[in-house]
Amino acid sequence: MSEGIRQPDRPQTLESESRDLFSKFDDLIAMREGLLASGQEDPFSLVMEEVLSPTRAICNGRDTILLGTYNYMGMTFDPDVVAAGKQALDDFGSGTTGSRVLNGTYQGHKACEDALREFYAMDHAMVFSTGYQANLGIISTIAGKGDYIVLDIDSHASIWDGCAMGKAEVVPFKHNDVEAMEKRLRRIPEGAGKLVVLEGVYSMLGDVAPLAEMVAVAKKHGAMVLVDEAHSMGFIGEHGRGVCEQAGVIDDVDFIVGTFSKSVGTVGGFCVSNHPKFEIMRLVCRPYVFTASLPPSVVATATTSIRKLMQGSNKRAHLWENSRRLHGGLRDLGFQLGTEEPQSAIVAVIMPDLERGAAMWEALLKEGLYVNLARPPATPANMTLLRCSLCAEHSAEEVETILGMFERAGKAVGII
Repeated sequence: MSEGIRQPDRPQTLESESRDLFSKFDDLIAMREGLLASGQEDPFSLVMEEVLSPTRAICNGRDTILLGTYNYMGMTFDPDVVAAGKQALDDFGSGTTGSRVLNGTYQGHKACEDALREFYAMDHAMVFSTGYQANLGIISTIAGKGDYIVLDIDSHASIWDGCAMGKAEVVPFKHNDVEAMEKRLRRIPEGAGKLVVLEGVYSMLGDVAPLAEMVAVAKKHGAMVLVDEAHSMGFIGEHGRGVCEQAGVIDDVDFIVGTFSKSVGTVGGFCVSNHPKFEIMRLVCRPYVFTASLPPSVVATATTSIRKLMQGSNKRAHLWENSRRLHGGLRDLGFQLGTEEPQSAIVAVIMPDLERGAAMWEALLKEGLYVNLARPPATPANMTLLRCSLCAEHSAEEVETILGMFERAGKAVGII
């Protein structure tokens, strides 16, 4: 102990009076224990013992159709993608053991960023180790103390965490409400830095943002715009560039953030931009600077997948067919869905409550179908959802099989 610095006396009862730091999770612990006490399988601890293809796996000992993996374009078993990863593993080893700004940039990382620039036809691309880190890093770096972030209330956790890390003033608005967004922008002090953060497809309900109107409003008020296209890259838009492309605003958006863990079929994140000062982000973005870079085998698979997605029009068309058929079939069976019409590869089935949602999830798993059970607080309006993520590799016959499984499980549980 340093001389001259007196430590306060510690009360003898300190240990007994300390609050259990886990007590904040007591309600969630009770909910989980209640589900398991009923003899139900844990919907949040599913184990895949063997993955057979992009659409099938052995889950908890059962041959199971996968309808909850976000593997939208089915690239995880593409022969060229797998071969590229194996070759890079042989040539460069298992990892980089370093940050991108030190020893962690291999030729594969540069090739991956080249592929992204070509895919989006943009000047700059920056690859992160995860999609979460891409949002965390870009948002926290470009909008800091004294700046304002206007964002949709249903934004992903990585977006909210990026706002908190950067310490900007956060101004949320009602989901997909253009008028509410403009009201928030009007109230921001003149001269303040402004960033509007939107998502192309919102992952819970699978609904699409009205980007044409929103980007126009943001630009009218002098705000920069970031769009997270995690759930639309590869699938939506003429070239698979996402809702920005479909809405005709890709040249008006300042930053597009995405992930490799959905349509690209591996892991990692990225940001592309045409901003002339963007390259400075490599030196000032903490989640980029202070973490190890992706392994060479991972960036090799991502690069190969991205380049193949540029010629993915046939797969996109089939995925749309699957989405329309599943959405229409579930609606005709009497299920309540998250959107009136299919808007993406996500079809959300709304459950009456968590207990029946969990029962329906288990009934589907016993039928041989895996979907996501999504619950509050991750879901909007405290809904419980069964979230279905279609894949371009699902055959038309598999979609019909899935509809039969939903019908039998729904009737058994009393949902329909």
